[in-house]
Amino acid sequence: MPMRQPVAAQFYAGDCKAQIETYLRDFTPPDEPRRVVAGIVPHAGWFFSGETAAKVFATIQAKEMPSTFILLGAVHSPGVWKNSVYYTGRWETPFGPLEVDSAVAARLINQLPELVTGDHRAHANEHSIEVQTPMIKYLFPDARIVPIAVPPGRDAAKLGDAIGKMIHEGWFNAVVIASTDLTHYGDNYAFSPVGNGRHAYEWMVENDKRIIELAMKLKAEEVLTEAASHRNACGAGAMAAAVAAARAMDAGRGHLVQYTTSYDVYPTGEFDMAVGYAGIVF
Repeated sequence: MPMRQPVAAQFYAGDCKAQIETYLRDFTPPDEPRRVVAGIVPHAGWFFSGETAAKVFATIQAKEMPSTFILLGAVHSPGVWKNSVYYTGRWETPFGPLEVDSAVAARLINQLPELVTGDHRAHANEHSIEVQTPMIKYLFPDARIVPIAVPPGRDAAKLGDAIGKMIHEGWFNAVVIASTDLTHYGDNYAFSPVGNGRHAYEWMVENDKRIIELAMKLKAEEVLTEAASHRNACGAGAMAAAVAAARAMDAGRGHLVQYTTSYDVYPTGEFDMAVGYAGIVF
């Protein structure tokens, strides 16, 4: 079976075990929801967003130990136009390999040919799913994964809805996780519509708040249009798909586990640049 080697190990460099345990040292998982069917996590370097992602996975762990995670990833590389499944093999992590649930992957490819394709190449240089894999392997050592690259097209919400219905109808058991960061603010990202300073930071937080609220209210299709209009999710396709999946599994609403920005984690004088991160469970 093919072994996908890391391409973004610098995002989680160092002692991964110590980092995860530090992120979770004083964390108490929320009471709601009683059962987690889906979640949203960020995918920046762990220094900035690892704590937020770890708290989502720890919330899932406190309530159940899923056998499979369907990982919906942002697409940062050109040329990925269709939802693309990594359908067999393993992904290397610092804690050993994570096996792909090839049976679930095959069911998705066979049952949803109009929505997904089997394509390992779409994952070759993408980090958005990879940065989640060490946390999954550490906290859920026996779990398998189904990685799917999800571009922000019209099919994203349809894909999530179809996956959610298949889980709800008992085709397989899995938790759906989307990987996305939020607003990328600053000249480095060619996006600084209100300049610098405190008012710019507050504008960015409000920009993120809108799409977070849409996600928590299960408005998958509006997540896509919001992101397209306001540039507040780099993985809008993955985010919309996870929201649609949660809705199809009768989740009541989303619950915000943590919101932060890279500026909150590492402030550097006057605000002029940051990326937003949200951890949400459904």
